[in-house]
Amino acid sequence: MFKKIFNRELILELLNIIERPMSKTKDIACNICVNHGNEVYNGEKMIAPAASRNKDPILQVLKRFIICDIDQIEDESPLFLEISSGTGQHVAHFAPHFPGVKFQPSEVDKNVLGSLTFYATNCPTQNILKPMIIDIQHKLSYYGFDENSIDYMYNSNMIHITPFECTIGLFENAGNYLKPEALMITYGPYSKDGVITPQSNIDFDASLKARNPLWGIRDINDLIKLGDENNLSLIDTVEMPANNMTLIWKKD
Repeated sequence: MFKKIFNRELILELLNIIERPMSKTKDIACNICVNHGNEVYNGEKMIAPAASRNKDPILQVLKRFIICDIDQIEDESPLFLEISSGTGQHVAHFAPHFPGVKFQPSEVDKNVLGSLTFYATNCPTQNILKPMIIDIQHKLSYYGFDENSIDYMYNSNMIHITPFECTIGLFENAGNYLKPEALMITYGPYSKDGVITPQSNIDFDASLKARNPLWGIRDINDLIKLGDENNLSLIDTVEMPANNMTLIWKKD
């Protein structure tokens, strides 16, 4: 998400604002709960309630778009790269449903590698690869990826809590490193035609900008333009709980 490595307090602050609760309140809630003694955060398993809520609705969308007929990973298995994996709960929930897909989690913050590694090593289907440190503002070749080598890229709840340069990096990398006709899947809150709805998202956007003026809910039209610049077409928009959307992008 950022080049900067966060301290523990900032990690908890970011995870605390990733997503609004599903109830129709103006509060922003995503507290971290770790079942390990009296420690708030121990660098291992982390649990974000927002990820616990949204992981299954997102999975139902993925089941519509991920194609894989094999039941274990092989050399030619599809590669699913997750950018900004956070706690690791999403990839841990998705991977067992696609045992023939290789899931590659990544983060820019080394302090969550313990949590990502916990979820990866405890995956019953053993198809989650070792987590990587990736700053999406860098070219993926810097991390060993070849152009036109990735079958799926997935990014959840990053675009609105990072400077827009990170979104530019995400789209540029997708345009270069996805295979032809491969998919990028993004999840989060978005505006349309410059309008943010409903009121809870307006309040959320204001709270983001109050924390960092470079953050904020992005407009789908701006993302479509960015996609056009990087040979990516928006092929589907799926309404999700908590006033979020899943956007499906296809490489031309």
